[in-house]
Amino acid sequence: MSGKYVTETIGTDAHEITRAARILRDGGLVAVPTETVYGLAARADNDEAVSRIYGAKGRPDFNPLIVHVASLELARKLADFSDVAEKLAAEHWPGPLTLVLPRRRDAGLAEAVTAGLETVAIRMPSHAVMRALLEESGLPIAAPSANRSGFISPTSTAHVLASLDGRIDAVIDGGMCEQGLESTIAAVRTDGSVVVLRPGPILLAASAADGKNIEAPGQLASHYAPGKPVRLMASEVAPDEFLIGFGDLAGDCSLSEKGDLTEAASRLYACLHNGALSAKPRIAVAEIPEVGVGIAINDRLRRAATPPD
Repeated sequence: MSGKYVTETIGTDAHEITRAARILRDGGLVAVPTETVYGLAARADNDEAVSRIYGAKGRPDFNPLIVHVASLELARKLADFSDVAEKLAAEHWPGPLTLVLPRRRDAGLAEAVTAGLETVAIRMPSHAVMRALLEESGLPIAAPSANRSGFISPTSTAHVLASLDGRIDAVIDGGMCEQGLESTIAAVRTDGSVVVLRPGPILLAASAADGKNIEAPGQLASHYAPGKPVRLMASEVAPDEFLIGFGDLAGDCSLSEKGDLTEAASRLYACLHNGALSAKPRIAVAEIPEVGVGIAINDRLRRAATPPD
């Protein structure tokens, strides 16, 4: 970080995006908003830059990264697209869908991006700021969530700085993230089948992963953790618990008072951050329906409630 000890917060106008792109081209780290969560961006074609992501996050080296691209043309230079993959990209890009595909041998990506796998995870985001940064930099950008590994994902600049201030060069303040949950990750197999490795905002007619192998981010059993015990499917609250409510069950923080799952997804991490900062030593979470985006919400909550090894 060239001697910096405080992470710079910058804006979203064209001049600031140019500055952020310059930082990336020089091998630096920039936290940037996407439609899902804030990502910690580095150029994906540079070994030293990618290694800085792992260092800043404290991320295990067996956990691969998602590569973000501005165009399908660039994506095709990084991975082999089958007819099924082309169809999924046409239907859902730009947007919160990550495709895990066979990596091209001439992709030119840093080795750590794929964590030694023969596949690469690729996404074309829709957020205007991230797209502007991708286009200005002209680079494929590796960008996991902009937080310390295993902790709650960030949906605001305050969340980013809570764990990464002084560890990265800059954060672009783009306000709150709209979706609030990380992208759906789907692997397209050589036989044309599709397997969902991580549920998210995009709902696909596909089988679920067996969880035996780490093929993509967000598959660790313990993840998105607030640093204190989390109790799920709560119908009442104990005096020492911070309650995250939903629907008719009011709480210290409500995911959605009207029981709207889309709103609940967008507020999930903000409520978990509030619970983590609370003086109460435990967190309780109301029951969330296991339908639609509720599947992804419950996936994150189960991982948040699983103690680390």
